[in-house]
Amino acid sequence: MAPRRKRDRKTRRSVIVVDRLADWTITVGGIGVIVAVFGIMAFLAEVVVPLFTGGQVEATVGNSRPPKQGRVVMDVVDEYNTLSVAVTAAGEVSAFHLPTGRPVEAPEFDLGGTQPTAFGRTLSGGEIGFGFANGSVRFGVLRNDVKVLRRTDLPGGLSKLDDRDSSDGRSVFRTIPAEQVRQLTVGAELNPPQMISPGKAIVAIAYRLGGTVERPTRSFATLDADGTARLSRTETRVNLLTGAISETVTTSTLPELPRGLEVAALLINSEADQLLIADRGGTVYRFDTRDFARPKLAETIDLVPGNGELRALGYLIGEQSLVAGDSTGRVDVYFRLPRPEAKSTDGFTLVRAHALEPHAGGVLAMAASLRGKMFATVDAGGQVWLRHSTSSQTLLKLAVPADAAVETLVLSPREDGLLALTGDGRYHFWKISVPHPETTLASVFGKVWYEGHSAPAFTWQSSSGNDQFEPKLSLVPLIFGTIKATFYSLLFAVPVAMLAAIYTSEFVHRTVRAVVKPTMELMASLPSVVLGFIAALILAPLVETWIAAVLIAFVVLPAALLLGAYLWQLLPLPVALRLEGLPKFAAFFLVLAAAAQIAFWIAPAFERLLFAGDLKAWANGDIGSDLPFLALLLLPLGYVVASQLFWRGFGVPFEAKLRQLGHRLAGAADGGRWLLQGLVALVLSLFGAQVLMALGLGAREGLVDTYVQRNTLVVGFAMGFAVIPIIYTIAEDALNAVPEHLRAASLACAATPWQTATAVILPTAMSGVFAAIMIGMGRAVGETMIVVMAAGNTPLLEWNVFNGLRALSANIAVELPEAVRDSTLYRMLFLAALSLFVMTFVINTAAEVIRQRFRKRAAQL
Repeated sequence: MAPRRKRDRKTRRSVIVVDRLADWTITVGGIGVIVAVFGIMAFLAEVVVPLFTGGQVEATVGNSRPPKQGRVVMDVVDEYNTLSVAVTAAGEVSAFHLPTGRPVEAPEFDLGGTQPTAFGRTLSGGEIGFGFANGSVRFGVLRNDVKVLRRTDLPGGLSKLDDRDSSDGRSVFRTIPAEQVRQLTVGAELNPPQMISPGKAIVAIAYRLGGTVERPTRSFATLDADGTARLSRTETRVNLLTGAISETVTTSTLPELPRGLEVAALLINSEADQLLIADRGGTVYRFDTRDFARPKLAETIDLVPGNGELRALGYLIGEQSLVAGDSTGRVDVYFRLPRPEAKSTDGFTLVRAHALEPHAGGVLAMAASLRGKMFATVDAGGQVWLRHSTSSQTLLKLAVPADAAVETLVLSPREDGLLALTGDGRYHFWKISVPHPETTLASVFGKVWYEGHSAPAFTWQSSSGNDQFEPKLSLVPLIFGTIKATFYSLLFAVPVAMLAAIYTSEFVHRTVRAVVKPTMELMASLPSVVLGFIAALILAPLVETWIAAVLIAFVVLPAALLLGAYLWQLLPLPVALRLEGLPKFAAFFLVLAAAAQIAFWIAPAFERLLFAGDLKAWANGDIGSDLPFLALLLLPLGYVVASQLFWRGFGVPFEAKLRQLGHRLAGAADGGRWLLQGLVALVLSLFGAQVLMALGLGAREGLVDTYVQRNTLVVGFAMGFAVIPIIYTIAEDALNAVPEHLRAASLACAATPWQTATAVILPTAMSGVFAAIMIGMGRAVGETMIVVMAAGNTPLLEWNVFNGLRALSANIAVELPEAVRDSTLYRMLFLAALSLFVMTFVINTAAEVIRQRFRKRAAQL
């Protein structure tokens, strides 16, 4: 046996080097992609985590404050946490430097030597009202006047307070950047007295400012020693020509209150259309004062169950949230809401919206924020808790010595400081940082009860034109909008893309496929902004005008193609063979054009039959019944059921009979079978619609409802157009990758090309087909511009195909450019991005697992 010839050539070293270099490049590139993906996730998480970290104390100051006679009833802190100005029950004013406790000169209120018998203040700042024993009231204001000076203008002889501040005894000077100095000075003003109840001491007063710049109003309520409550309003008018100022005072008396009432709180809102009087037992008398001349008692409600006492009652900013704290430690938030079951005269009632974490001891006082829904409460044990109303969370738990009762709590204007004045002449100040008090996992992904809402809800509304507006930051409407847009776009895209892939893979000639496939792939090159522009400005108005024709086209176009296919079988066989190829392909488009024209013609009759002549009015629920539209929705399902019933009962003998007939006669019989199945499907769909109606399941207020021009139907068309090329290309490649011997074996067993495609080729290629659909879903989930331009960008939680939506990606694109860096909205948008990242990651991971299972099953073939 001749020796085996050995290969005398060796692989060149350069080839080996290039091969190893390519191997390393691919490996490093793959690892780099994985690292980049996890790096993106880590970056998003880093931005998002501060949303859920609560608050922290940055510094604590405890010191003695200037001594004054009487209990402190009010304190004002400037926005820079530099000065504290306190007012005692005797009307004395004192000021001190917050970081050190050093006294600062403050002007006194000239009360004429009289002692106030009642005290009230506004919610927004330093406005103050006094009531006196002679039945008069006086109103004043405490100010922290701020000036910015050049450092060269700083006066001499200043005493140093700390590293940044100095004082001349009257003002505090703080060094700020750019060679400047901020001067803070305490100012005070007091208006002349107004007589309200002559000879009867004022025992309680509530005070608010309102109106407009041209016509400011001062509304106040008083309660005198005889138990008579009065509502007064002072309206100031400025003559624009002369500058003269005139004031008009109007007073009305409220209905009589129970005798011996021990008043715990008296509250009025800025609009002066509601007045609350609460006794110590927690009973609140709510008066409807919308008719200023004739106020009436609207309702009486008990806010404190059992034998507890009401210790604190006050509004939060916006005056829609009412906070109540009692002697048992309970802290609740109430809304005034309309209720059908309300026993009040105005149809409203106080509803407990939030039950917050209770104190261990009785509540002594509360302080509301001037910016948001934060407030602080203190109990008898010296526990000072910082809370947030809407999120119902306790942000910080602080403490003062238990033997020093807290007289006054103050939240600084920027929500970055909390001051407690105690009865032993000391103060405790905490420099705090609570950047995101409204965000918890429950508030972001759960239902939240917002002011003015009748019940907890998922709501996204990040901004408004009102300073008192509360951001509503639930991601659920955005996640739902993303799912809704994806569902309707895939509902349109998947059938078209899959049928096109099966057609070009299994039925057309290679030369036709070589033209059709690149043309379909060219669709993917259209920018999404162009598709969104066309959808918003061209498609949406057309669909709105011809909505009935669009809906009937979903039935007419497929039915016309099927009818054309059955009619094609009636052609003589030689003629049909000669028309194969391009003529047959052209006939498809002729049938589609004819079907579109027919849909346009019959649309008015269709609208009269199913929608009582007006589809939009029908969608609103004004006219018509749900039965015809439900039957239309159930028609495809009815056809599937009818087809299965026929083939299971008569399929084999019917096919045997067809083989005995001639070509044209067999085609006619098959067409008759199709028409019969259609009639049975219609009967089944009508029956199913009646069953659903009997169960109370209608189409309106669900799948369809009020029609708006930029809606999900338009988005489905536009996004479907963008997704179809992706699904089609990958699915078609997967179908063509099926081994040819499987196709040949099926055809050799007398299966038709359609049976081969659906029963052999499609199951074998299922892994690739599923991957195509998942990639198309990922494209739809991340779509931005089409949704921004065509969906109306309204965060709704409705499956209604006739209204819009707001998706995660579109929301990020619209709001991120205007979000302040590191603000709550900024971080919430990053949380939206992280949610989108997690959604696509989970979908793709699940898709890969399922694809591998399909691939293993196909490998067994």
